[in-house]
Amino acid sequence: MTRIAIHQPEHLPWLGYLDKARKADEFIFLDTVAFKKNYFENRNRIRTPQGWAWVTAPVLLKGRFGQTFLDVEVNNQVRWAEVYWRTLLQNYSRAPFWKTYGPVLEELLLRPWHKLIDLNLALISLVWREFGIATPTRRASTLGVSGKKSGLLLDICRKTGATVYLSGPSGRDYLEQSLFAAAGIGIEFHEFHHPEYPQRFSPFVPGLASIDLLLNEGPEGIRRLESVPS
Repeated sequence: MTRIAIHQPEHLPWLGYLDKARKADEFIFLDTVAFKKNYFENRNRIRTPQGWAWVTAPVLLKGRFGQTFLDVEVNNQVRWAEVYWRTLLQNYSRAPFWKTYGPVLEELLLRPWHKLIDLNLALISLVWREFGIATPTRRASTLGVSGKKSGLLLDICRKTGATVYLSGPSGRDYLEQSLFAAAGIGIEFHEFHHPEYPQRFSPFVPGLASIDLLLNEGPEGIRRLESVPS
């Protein structure tokens, strides 16, 4: 059985994204679909004393309606990286693993990024590496896939030789499951139960960017995911 997961390369994705990745045999970054404005593709949430706040990598959107994820460019006309970095510093400088990962994040964020996907994949790679997630990955754009919605996902499954597609729970509402059944590809729905862990401030806020767990608990934080029921 070969189980694959397919998802847009989100910006500092939350723990449910990581959990899905570690349960898949291969993870496909869906970079051929249209960019979603005001979603989690160029921003995510971090913990602050007031609750949570966004950290954002601004992108160029004017005159580019319908552009694919692969084509989205970072807006370097504004000094976003310094603001982003200072926001992390202000809220995590006293986190247990800040001295370990703060300099790494600073160096990564202050690189001269051009394409959003390259920034996102660098951040994902950092978090996965530190948490020991070694699931092989590929980009949909390298597979020569076609179609829309369920048809696109099915074509990715075929091109990768998958026998099971690991979908998010919302897939129950939109997937044309009959297409997968006719192709002999099973569907499993990923269910994620968010663990609690010590954060810099209380009460606990779930659903934050995965660096919140990394900065608070370090590499051993992955055990929080391993201990929750599937």
